[in-house]
Amino acid sequence: MAEAQDFGLSKLHQLLKHFDTAILVTHGGGNSLHARPMAIAQVEDNCDLWFITAADTPKIHEIQTNDRVLVTFQERDTRFITLSGRAEIVQDQRKIDELWREMFKIWFPGGKNDPNLMLIRVRTEEGEYWDNAGVKRVAFVMDALRAYVSGQGMSISEGMQ
Repeated sequence: MAEAQDFGLSKLHQLLKHFDTAILVTHGGGNSLHARPMAIAQVEDNCDLWFITAADTPKIHEIQTNDRVLVTFQERDTRFITLSGRAEIVQDQRKIDELWREMFKIWFPGGKNDPNLMLIRVRTEEGEYWDNAGVKRVAFVMDALRAYVSGQGMSISEGMQ
């Protein structure tokens, strides 16, 4: 079973590396949801995501109020990914320095020391992907995968939904 588990995480990570933008969905209060495109600053090996954002945006308050988020990705009609998890607001200048790219100056003309610049880390708990125009679907729970890394196993289901 270890090979299937490694395949699931490796495949998801491989697919995520193809994307430079994602749609981050947060809870806006009540029954409302807010979705917005976000430039991906980093995809960690465990499929956690990092985004750079401004402190004065509604998504910061929304995450502070309800940290459950959904992140979606789509590449034409061949690859689709959804990740759900918990978001956290991070103020860490060393991490900002690590993630900074010149293209971020579009949003932060003051550069990586802009006082309005913050990070969002999405700790992925569940992920699904569809590859080859939906012919294959692999779903798995990231917490279970992390449990596997610490000595426990998980199962991956494969096939059409």
